[in-house]
Parts: sequence; structure tokens; C-alpha cells
Amino acid sequence: MKAVFIVYNQAHTEKVEYLFEKLEIRGFTRWTDLTGRGSVDGPPHMGTHTWPEQNTARMAVMEEDKVAAILEGARKLDEENKDVGIRAFVWNVEAFY
Repeated sequence: MKAVFIVYNQAHTEKVEYLFEKLEIRGFTRWTDLTGRGSVDGPPHMGTHTWPEQNTARMAVMEEDKVAAILEGARKLDEENKDVGIRAFVWNVEAFY
């Protein structure tokens, strides 16, 4: 099992939801109204007058065979609009109940 953590500009919300539905990833946890700045490029998303955009994050634990598809979906969304921003990270899940 793998944990996939995706952080994205709120503008990507519907597309990320569609990606999860398409890949039949039912279970997830979502955090909204997050602020931050990417480590590579793109503008800050701080929820302020100067930097009004905000982020959302979503984490799901899934079978390993779905990881490549969700990473590819995130990469395609990022290529569509670099200024909006999306990043995905993967961790091993050792145990759960």
C-alpha cells in the first residue's frame, strides 16, 4: 500500500476529484484553505490581498498499481497550467487497520 499526498491550487479541485473518480479511489482525506509556496516556481498562495489564491491537499492510501496513474494525472494537470500548481508525493504504508 502507498499513501499519495497531493497539494494543489484550489482551481484544480474539480479536475483532482475527477481523477480520483476515474481511478476509483474512494477513500481520502482533504484539507482546504491551505497557504504556501512551491519550492520550484510559481507564485505564493497565501490567501491575502497580494497573493489571494489558496491550496487544497488530499491524501489517499491505495494499492500500488494505482500510484503511477495518479502521478501521471497530476503531472498532466501541472503541464496544463504551471502557474496554478500541483505536486504529488508518495509514501510507503507499513501497516493500517
